[in-house]
Amino acid sequence: MNHQISHNTTTVRNIAKALGFNFCGISKAELLADDAPRLEKWLKNKAHGKMSYMENHFDKRLDPTKLVPGAKSVVSLLYNYYPEKDLASEVPDNDKIAKYAYGKDYHFVVKDKLKEFMHRLEEQVGQVEGRVFVDSAPVMERQWAAKSGLGWIGKNTLLINKDQGSFFFLAELIIDLDLEADGPIKDYCGTCTKCIDACPTDAITPYNLDASKCISYLTIELKDEIPSEFQNQMEGWAFGCDICQDVCPWNRFSKPHNEPEFHPKDELVELFNNNWQDLTEEVFRSTFKGSAVKRTKFGGLKRNLDFLKKI
Repeated sequence: MNHQISHNTTTVRNIAKALGFNFCGISKAELLADDAPRLEKWLKNKAHGKMSYMENHFDKRLDPTKLVPGAKSVVSLLYNYYPEKDLASEVPDNDKIAKYAYGKDYHFVVKDKLKEFMHRLEEQVGQVEGRVFVDSAPVMERQWAAKSGLGWIGKNTLLINKDQGSFFFLAELIIDLDLEADGPIKDYCGTCTKCIDACPTDAITPYNLDASKCISYLTIELKDEIPSEFQNQMEGWAFGCDICQDVCPWNRFSKPHNEPEFHPKDELVELFNNNWQDLTEEVFRSTFKGSAVKRTKFGGLKRNLDFLKKI
């Protein structure tokens, strides 16, 4: 192995660790050939619901060199967001939001880290051409993370890490730097079907998610009224859903994150405890300033909460 490639690979791993990423894996930037038919079938079955943007940039989703000409490596990173306190379990009968949305919007927090990553990388190895991604642009994040051995894609279609479960944000650097690639690991779901059995809307079949039935999709992505067929099936989820992660046996290894930006504001804890009784547009604006919940806007969150209260 070329000494320079080896040195650059160590540099990448060291920067990832220094910036607080929990896991770092590397793949060769090449066509995800095995995923093309799966993606095509999923789209053809309309499993993406009304997320029409999923149909765009089919080639770019599968080939990183179409996103970054001259790309040689995809660096996959996992950033933990598992909270010290699960607000949902503290007041189990109250309406709840997904754990990833407790604190500041991860797009901002992780994107800043990725920019710093590129800055440090260039300081240490010279000029690097590339782009950084966190749940943005047509990048098949879970597939790249699995390809680099950071985990396997579970029956709930989420990336599961053997050491720490699945409560992670995924991020990537697609760069024109030659690095030593890692390889995939095996699937450890075994015969377990807990995520499938626990999903109240039957959105999950083994290794496949019908997003149009997923509570996260219904409460965030869907801009129309929530179809009445999902009445009494939402189990109190007002923004996102953690059911298929909460029941996953691998998440017994989850550890609380070390990111101050992800701690919930006192106002959010109050809203949770009062079961959202005090939610006005003004409270929404101040509580969710800089939060991922802003995506659904006040009207969207109110629609979700009202839907949960319908009998």
